Amino acid sequence: MGLFDAFKKQFIDVIHWTDEGEGILSYRYPMIDMEIQNGGRLTVREGQMCIFVDEGTIADIFEPGSYVLDTKTLPVLTSLRNWDKLFQSPFKSDVFYFSTRDQLDLRWGTTNPITIRDKEFGHIRLRANGTYSYKITNPKRFFTRVSTTREVYTIADIDGQLRSTILTSMSSFFGSSKMSFLDMAGNQEKFSELLCEALKDDFEQYGLELLTFYVQNLSLPEELQKYLDKASSMNMIGDLQKYTQFQSADSISIAAANEGGVAGMGASMGAGMMIGQQMMGGMQGAQPQQQTPATQAPSSKESDEEILATIEKLHGLMKKGILSEEEFKEKKAELLSKLS
Repeated sequence: MGLFDAFKKQFIDVIHWTDEGEGILSYRYPMIDMEIQNGGRLTVREGQMCIFVDEGTIADIFEPGSYVLDTKTLPVLTSLRNWDKLFQSPFKSDVFYFSTRDQLDLRWGTTNPITIRDKEFGHIRLRANGTYSYKITNPKRFFTRVSTTREVYTIADIDGQLRSTILTSMSSFFGSSKMSFLDMAGNQEKFSELLCEALKDDFEQYGLELLTFYVQNLSLPEELQKYLDKASSMNMIGDLQKYTQFQSADSISIAAANEGGVAGMGASMGAGMMIGQQMMGGMQGAQPQQQTPATQAPSSKESDEEILATIEKLHGLMKKGILSEEEFKEKKAELLSKLS
């Protein structure tokens, strides 16, 4: 070997990785034209694991600690190399570090709505998003299935695959789950726990452990949201009699502001009472009711509804000029005095 070749020949005495890059999952220690010195030192810090790969075959795996590289600390590599109990010369091997820290606050979300079959609403299109976290627990599996011989492999490199895995698993979960959408939306914590358990196996196939999975938002289709808002309003109202009174009062305010004036207000009151009677009748169904004088329809005199309708017709005649304003007011007063 010439002087130049001897100068070019380099040996590695210390192997370590400071894990300074943001979001790095796997790092290949630089080995170009370099050999590991027999008796060299290997340092694996907390939050790291390290594997030696010899000619494409995974040899030894190291957990956090400090190691002297010899046949005692490299048993699999020693076997692959057919070394004797001791070896003196330097050797070449690829060294890969893996970050086993918790990878936190990662985002997931549905880029397009996913169609699910809900036991209450049938087929609905749903959007959702949230966060999740994971860490590498099986570097051997992660190396063979994901990172392979890449010099650097980052969170961003696997992000797309994990998102696709999440959405596919969610669709399968929705298809087989007996949990209704209202239960999902009403208890997102429980829903998140169920999805986390359902996704664990999908992450393990890549050598990852899914630590947390949170559903932070479920977006409803517009038509379903309107339905739920309406149902929620009815639940808040509760008492149908109070609802009828509210509707009648609301009709009075609207009618008074319109062209019909007082006559229009009277018509709206009649409409409100009719709505209330229809709603109460629908709720009571065909059950027999004992009539009281207050609930019996008037027989010998005009009903309140007929009186109010007459006032409205007279108001229309006044607007057309058939009746004068004084005539209308006189007749209106007479009719209003008949209201029960």
